[in-house]
Amino acid sequence: MSDLLRNIIANNRAGAAVAVPSVCSAHPDVLMASLLLAEELDRPVVIEATSNQVNQFGGYTGMTPAEFAAFVWRLADTAGVDRGRIVLGGDHLGPQVWRKGPAATAMSNAATLVADYVRAGFTKIHLDCSEGCAGEAAQVDDKTAAQRSALLARACQDAAPDPAALSLVIGTEVPPPGGARETEGGTIAPTSPAAASATLAAHQHAFAQAGLSDLWHQVCGLVVQPGVEFSPDTVFHLPPCDGHDLRAVLADWPGLCFEAHSTDYQHPDAYPRLAAMGFALQKVGPALTFAWRQAVYGLDMIAQVIGLGLEPLPEVMERAMLARPGYWQGHYHGTDSHHLRLLRHFSYADRIRYYWPEAEAQAAVRQLFAALRGQTLPAAALAQCFAPEVVERAHSLTRHFAGDQAQALVAAQVQTALLPYFFAPHHAG
Repeated sequence: MSDLLRNIIANNRAGAAVAVPSVCSAHPDVLMASLLLAEELDRPVVIEATSNQVNQFGGYTGMTPAEFAAFVWRLADTAGVDRGRIVLGGDHLGPQVWRKGPAATAMSNAATLVADYVRAGFTKIHLDCSEGCAGEAAQVDDKTAAQRSALLARACQDAAPDPAALSLVIGTEVPPPGGARETEGGTIAPTSPAAASATLAAHQHAFAQAGLSDLWHQVCGLVVQPGVEFSPDTVFHLPPCDGHDLRAVLADWPGLCFEAHSTDYQHPDAYPRLAAMGFALQKVGPALTFAWRQAVYGLDMIAQVIGLGLEPLPEVMERAMLARPGYWQGHYHGTDSHHLRLLRHFSYADRIRYYWPEAEAQAAVRQLFAALRGQTLPAAALAQCFAPEVVERAHSLTRHFAGDQAQALVAAQVQTALLPYFFAPHHAG
């Protein structure tokens, strides 16, 4: 297991409210800002790719696992960030991408997927076999998920240059992409201690049945639901409870912590509270690309007022999203065209993030930055779009961007969204 993760988990299990942020994004500006912040604060960070972003067929980014790893290392080297503080992770690695087909085909592809990730140097591997394939229930039972996870764990072990370096994460209560599972009361039901215990027992048994008892010690995390989520237009905040009942589940499982997904947009005090509940691994993604989009839209508004002759960026993105609606259409519902347009641009689910890699969007963003380069943006204009703490942070970042104020503002907006995850560790008491 990665020494970085091992130490964080050990400290958390010893009673310290400590956690590591897991940045799940393939956006180069988001990753650059995240790496710079980790270096500034002298803290570790996990950088994760998901199976739909990055896989053996390229994913929606067009990158294989080896290409994504090289991409992260280039960013780190360019920014002067110590590689030793970075853990590469694979998120939702399993049959999901191919779940519309037969389970056997999906699992064969998933085995190749995890092996490619491990060979590329990813050491934190989330084995997610929670979703059903063709002819199966949407969510499979613990036993099926555990058996499939064990099969993928073996593929990881066989491909790993150093199997002892693997940090495996398991769990069946994984938030679905693009939406929350709401109870009738409009809240998110936390995982029960009994369900968490059953999931752990099922996976340990499956590993043993597969002859992987030795590899079981590399399982460092269990994904459970603490009661946090976000839907397209609502954030479900961490309930006001101490989570001790759930944390008690970990007592019989040394070396293991909880992993929280969909922690985006929470109040800052939620992150140390989650750490005190045993969530030493805290995942964030859409909130960071949301912050990036917020910044570039703000800069675009300033450019429109100045009169730089650019097509408004929201119009470019609206055209792209309407032309290829597959990334948002199944996630935003209703018949109100105005509401749907708002969601396409401003939803917490941030499905617009799938469109930024497209050629038209890339060209529009390049043109925006090029038009603003060399412009002096007055404080009064910045105040319309950026909080004072973002503007202040941007001043300190301009040296990383050759004095480019616009690029620094975007990085500062992303860092401001990520900063609460780097809370000061303290004893949970």
